[in-house]
Amino acid sequence: MPFPADIRYIAIEGVIGAGKTTLARMLSEKMGARLVLEQFEENPFLPKFYEDPDHYAFQTQIFFLLSRYRQQQELFQVDLFQSHLVSDYIFEKDKIFAYLTLQDEELKLYESLLTTIEKSIPQPDLVIYLQSNVERLMENIKLRGRKMEEKMSEEYIQELNEAYNYFFFRYKSAPLLIVKSSEIDFVRNKQDFDDLVEQIFRPNKAPVEYYNPVSRK
Repeated sequence: MPFPADIRYIAIEGVIGAGKTTLARMLSEKMGARLVLEQFEENPFLPKFYEDPDHYAFQTQIFFLLSRYRQQQELFQVDLFQSHLVSDYIFEKDKIFAYLTLQDEELKLYESLLTTIEKSIPQPDLVIYLQSNVERLMENIKLRGRKMEEKMSEEYIQELNEAYNYFFFRYKSAPLLIVKSSEIDFVRNKQDFDDLVEQIFRPNKAPVEYYNPVSRK
């Protein structure tokens, strides 16, 4: 299928376990697009954060902020033959974790650093938010079996899920497609994936669109 020229940069977001990296891989393969993935495994503080969040939240957050900033600066160094780009995160998601985990003084220092760099960050042509429920998220986290996530509590995922919903229900930086992803399996069900792709590239979308596969069927 032809892909619209006005949607060159797609970013996919969601809580841990929502399937954003998997969808980014599938979508980039279908489009022949450059794939940009968040390098979370490069953060040496992340395993320590899951063990002791109060002590390691600030180090973890600052490392992610600078790492994401560096990667975002490289986004548009695209090969001439790769006219599309798909990412599994947006830079602004950094704020969700910062406001959730940092103490007051840490947050002030974080915000002063953020203010100096966020103006130069490119905005996606479309953001896809994979909205899920805690039960599905915990199931996906358990299935992928990452050691650093073994002690992740349901309470933390619940809190994170609420923070993501709050953030994206007020998001206005780019066109947004909110997908009720707990109702579909775009990995194992080809029809679910094809239907989702159709929604992503459907013309004449509103600035904010909701895709609920249950009501559609």
